[in-house]
Amino acid sequence: MAIRGYHAHIYFDPDELDTARAFADAAKNEFGVPVGHFHTTPVGPHPRGSCQLTLRPEQFEKFASWAPKARGGLTIFAHGLSGDDLADHTRYVIWFGQSEPLDLTIFN
Repeated sequence: MAIRGYHAHIYFDPDELDTARAFADAAKNEFGVPVGHFHTTPVGPHPRGSCQLTLRPEQFEKFASWAPKARGGLTIFAHGLSGDDLADHTRYVIWFGQSEPLDLTIFN
């Protein structure tokens, strides 16, 4: 399956919202990536507050080198976009920071 792009989800707790916004702004400035809505409660498979960055394959290579240091204490969940949502969230994943359990029941 071809990976057409990537989503990087910034995970945060309420007291980390400003830090998450700063990371998203830095990613936008550094890579020109679109920044999604800041969800302050769990949405979809994500276990806590999150914001989605959308990256093209050529952006993701640079992002993956930049994010580990730039994230500070935030957890970033990144996954490929193949068209198979379950595989995208289980097989084509990279965690920057501690991995967290996802609610995969939405893909059944």
